[in-house]
Amino acid sequence: MISKRLKNTYFFPIFLMFFCLISCSAQNPISIDNHKPDGNGTTQAQEIVVGANNMSAYLPLLKDKNIAIVANQTSVIFKKNGYIHLVDSLLSLEIKITKVLSPEHGFRGIADAGETVTDGFDLRTDLPIVSLYGKNKKPAKEQLEGIDIVVFDIQDVGVRFYTYISTLHYVMEACAENDIPLIVLDRPNPNGHYIDGPTLKMEYSSFLGMHPVPLVYGMTIGEYAKMINGEYWLKNKVTCALTVISLKNYTHQSEYHLPIKPSPNLPNNKAINLYPSLGFFEGTIINAGRGTENQFQQYGAPFFPKSEFSYTPQSNTGAKSPKHLRKLCYGVNLKKSERLNAVTVEWLIDAYQKTPKTESFFGATFTAHAGNTELKAQIIKGVASKIIHDSWQPEIEAFKKIRVKYLLYE
Repeated sequence: MISKRLKNTYFFPIFLMFFCLISCSAQNPISIDNHKPDGNGTTQAQEIVVGANNMSAYLPLLKDKNIAIVANQTSVIFKKNGYIHLVDSLLSLEIKITKVLSPEHGFRGIADAGETVTDGFDLRTDLPIVSLYGKNKKPAKEQLEGIDIVVFDIQDVGVRFYTYISTLHYVMEACAENDIPLIVLDRPNPNGHYIDGPTLKMEYSSFLGMHPVPLVYGMTIGEYAKMINGEYWLKNKVTCALTVISLKNYTHQSEYHLPIKPSPNLPNNKAINLYPSLGFFEGTIINAGRGTENQFQQYGAPFFPKSEFSYTPQSNTGAKSPKHLRKLCYGVNLKKSERLNAVTVEWLIDAYQKTPKTESFFGATFTAHAGNTELKAQIIKGVASKIIHDSWQPEIEAFKKIRVKYLLYE
């Protein structure tokens, strides 16, 4: 915790204005494919400005308030030569952050997928950390006692079983029940350029998917928050007082490259793009690259037929006990595959066909990952990938009619 506080509140407005001028001019340094014409009839690339960088829009809402922040390692403000964590920025402005609420993988983003994240204190700031992953997925009333506003700022990847949107749901629900406003600082969706995959049936809802949406839903986390409210998906159909700090220069077709890993096993753009399709393997016996440096860019198993491509999963950061630990796996390398604009089940079918009948291919969580029982049945029956893909379309079209009501961007 920063020990020295400005005691003279007279200087706060001046300091705030100065900081905003610097911070708000800083844009994400990662290039994208948005363009707009200049005065000479040519095009110039624009840079996306994330919600956290638009400080003039939300700092006045935080002044003299007790703040809880839902954040992780991606919660940053971009500068021309790098970035600074949102928590550090707000503390330097004397914003009264009283605690951090931590999602899956923890506040600093180093815990394994599925690993329980415990309460504690942040070593850098001395702020108390309340875990929202483990037994306590929803902030309790006593954990929000004395809080005036909650700020949610986490980089999502736009996939239903990526649990940050489930954390968002429970935070919104807790805020609604305790009459606490919520501010969502929006960030781009790197998989926002398409909508595809099986739609979750509510009887199979879990923390891996809580809402009746396709696997890839094509919305930013701010848009998704609006949909949770607007569709009355919170318990007892409550709604929370929601403010979304929007992006600038973003469309759903923007090719956005994340400068910070959103979780330990999504190390690069390729992994993020392949994750919706290879994520199905999380509910199977197949290793999807965990325990290597190419997570979600390959898949394999020791019992696959021998092939030119092989690897041996080892314990590493984010995967202490990967499937088939220290066993030679044969499989498929997807690092050079084309950028996907749809969810594919061809690799799932391929892996199922290569798995001996003596092995149990499907695990306990496969239905939760798929969001229904149909996909498992289709794979077992040998249904062609095109027919499986076509079977998703009626529910996708119905979802699109709901989705359009909550869009903030083209």
